[in-house]
Amino acid sequence: MQTFHVLDLFQGVGTLLASNPLIFFGRLGLIVLGGALVYFGKKGVLEPLLMIPMGLGMIAVNAGVLFLDPTTATAIVSGSAPASDPAVAAELAAQAAAGRAPGTLFMSPLVEKTDNLIYLMQVDFLQPVYTFAFSNGLIACFVFMGIGVLLDVGFVLARPFLSMFLALAAELGTVLTFPIAVAMGLTYREAASVAMVGGADGPMVLFTSLTLAKHLFVPITVVAYLYLGLTYGGYPYLIRLLVPAKLRGLKLPARPTIRVTSDEKLAFSVVGCAVLCLLFPSAAPLFLSLFVGVAVREAGLKYFMAVIDGPLLYGATLFLGLLLGVLCEASTILDPKVLILLVLGVLALLLSAVGGLLGGFAAYYFSGRKINPVIGIAGVSCVPSTAKVAQKEVSAVNPSAIILPEALGASICGVITSAIFTGIYVTLIPLLSK
Repeated sequence: MQTFHVLDLFQGVGTLLASNPLIFFGRLGLIVLGGALVYFGKKGVLEPLLMIPMGLGMIAVNAGVLFLDPTTATAIVSGSAPASDPAVAAELAAQAAAGRAPGTLFMSPLVEKTDNLIYLMQVDFLQPVYTFAFSNGLIACFVFMGIGVLLDVGFVLARPFLSMFLALAAELGTVLTFPIAVAMGLTYREAASVAMVGGADGPMVLFTSLTLAKHLFVPITVVAYLYLGLTYGGYPYLIRLLVPAKLRGLKLPARPTIRVTSDEKLAFSVVGCAVLCLLFPSAAPLFLSLFVGVAVREAGLKYFMAVIDGPLLYGATLFLGLLLGVLCEASTILDPKVLILLVLGVLALLLSAVGGLLGGFAAYYFSGRKINPVIGIAGVSCVPSTAKVAQKEVSAVNPSAIILPEALGASICGVITSAIFTGIYVTLIPLLSK
């Protein structure tokens, strides 16, 4: 009669105890981190719509780990070798013993041939969502379409030159992080992917890393979304450090109210979509998604708006957070390059904030000292978080100073410039890497 052990019943505990020490502590650490994301999401420190499902997914995938049985597995990386191949079985067994099984109970992110899915014991409910909408960047397009419905491009069109100037200045991190990353040993594709964190737009980071560095898109995207929340909490301190209180409280002179009609906004979406898709066809899905959202809003298509800014946007956000969480298995996150990504992610967002403030100072001087330089930090995207940060810091010094319209213009324009830089990177980097 076969001997029964308690750990045969509680297999997750057995798998955890059988892991090597690095994987053991890595999984425990990620379980704790997942709980922290849920907590800070509930408290509003981090974005709850994303962080709560992401945290729970991170907990589940690191707690519910089983070794892959090589006798029932297939060569999912290439899809070319059967499970009966002794070399394949030995390799999968070695990966499982090292905690690097090619899949989890939730999904196998390395699968390339959908025919192989039926052979995988570990395929579960998230695999179809991942295969359909995540592994190809479609989920980023869904989120971007939802963002387009929420954007009022009238803030951009009211002051287009100021908005574009500040948004471009706030891409400093996107530009400078690339050579720094290359100098730290990353390839051009990896460097471009992590540099996009400086654009402060999660869908852009996801799309770029899936296109250029798919093997690192999980840690890069996780770094991006974690740091967006954490860094925005630090931006007020950066504003106070770099902008004197006298300038922070600068009240903008009275300016005429500029009314932008819905027809003008719709025309902007048509022209913007055509021009940007013509210039950067590699990023055309992103441009189309964004401007479809804008066009639906300005054309007053209420039924489409109800679908896009409701089920589509929030459904995509839910599965984005959940999938990012379950992809954070310890053996993936403990890749030695992740430490470099952590450093570069912070650097990219810091440089972008500094670039935005430098642009704000330039606008201040060129306008005859009339424009509040704090507006510049709103050029770092993620509408409307940075615009709110800018207004809050100004109001703390001078409650009568209102800069929110100009800040929103810069922030909305930052979404467009981050998409443009995505187009530049996904177009040029493959040519430079040949």
